[in-house]
Amino acid sequence: MRLWNDLVRQVLRGLALLICTPAAADVAYITCQTGDALNVIDLGRSADVTTWDVPGKPAGVATGSNYVLTVSADSKVIRKLDAATGAVLVQTKLDGGPIGVSLDGQRQRVYVSDWYNARIWVLDLDTLSTISILTTGEAPAGLSLSEDGRWLASADKEANQVTLFDAQSLTKIHQVAVGTRPFGLNFAPDGRLFVGNVGSDDLTVVDPDLGRAVATVPVGQKPYGVSFAKGRAFVTNQYENTVSVIDTDSLQHVQTIDVGEYPEGVDTVADGTKVVLANWFDNTISIIDANTLSVIETLPTCDGPRAFGRFLVKGAVQ
Repeated sequence: MRLWNDLVRQVLRGLALLICTPAAADVAYITCQTGDALNVIDLGRSADVTTWDVPGKPAGVATGSNYVLTVSADSKVIRKLDAATGAVLVQTKLDGGPIGVSLDGQRQRVYVSDWYNARIWVLDLDTLSTISILTTGEAPAGLSLSEDGRWLASADKEANQVTLFDAQSLTKIHQVAVGTRPFGLNFAPDGRLFVGNVGSDDLTVVDPDLGRAVATVPVGQKPYGVSFAKGRAFVTNQYENTVSVIDTDSLQHVQTIDVGEYPEGVDTVADGTKVVLANWFDNTISIIDANTLSVIETLPTCDGPRAFGRFLVKGAVQ
C-alpha cells in the first residue's frame, strides 16, 4: 500500500507541475529602423521584455530557435544575436545594399538580398562567411524559403519578376514575371508563392514547379508583406492602413481589417491562431485573431518598426 501511495503522490506532483508551468509563448523580435533597435515582445504576457541596441537602421529579420538575425541597411552589417540576451554572437559587414534575409536552418545557411547589385549572398550560419553568390533580377528585396526547403525565392523589384532557385544546389531554375515592383513574398503552406506587388496593388500567385504565375489577386494600396493562417493569406497594405484577407483556395477577397498606420512586416504565431504585424508610422504591432479576423490587441514598439521577414519564435525568452 505504501508503494501505491508513493506512486500516486508522484503522479499528482507531475500533474501539478504540468498545470502550474505556463506554456512557452510566442515572442516577437521587431526591428525598429528609425530607433536603431530590436524590440523583444512576449506575446503571452502582452509585455515589452526588452529593447536591444542594433545600430545601422535594421529592417530585415529572421528568427531561429535561440538566435535572431538582423540586417542593418545603412551600416550593411548582418548580426546573429542570442535570442535570450541580445549578445552579438557573430556579425559581418557586406558591401552593396543588404536588405532582405531568410534562414535555411536545415542547411545552416543565411540568404541576404543585395538591392544594389542584383544578387543574393549565401552565408554560413555559424560564421556569417560567404559561401556563394547568386544572381537575380534588378533590386532584389524580399526573400522566402519554401516550407519543405526546396525553393528559395527573391522578389526582384525593378525587374518586375521573382527568381526561383533550387535551395539544395543553389541553381537558378526560373525567373517569373509578376506584377509591378514586387517587394515582399512568402510561400504558402501548399507550396505556392504569393508575391506582393507594391506598384500594381495586387498579389501574384506563382506555381514554382511550373515556373509561372497562375493568378493575380487585387488587394489594397502598396501591399508589402504576406503571411498565412487558417487557409487565408494576410496582406499588409501600407497606404491603406489595412490588411487584406484572401482565401487561399478560391483566391477570393474575404475581408479588409483596419490596423495601424503604414503596416509592413507580418508573421503568424506557431499554432496559427494569430497574425502579428508591424505598423511603421504608429510604432505599434497589431495582433489579429485568425479565426474572427479582428484586431484583438495593439502593443507599443520602439521607433520605426519594420520587421521585414520572419520575426516570431516560440518561447525564446523566459
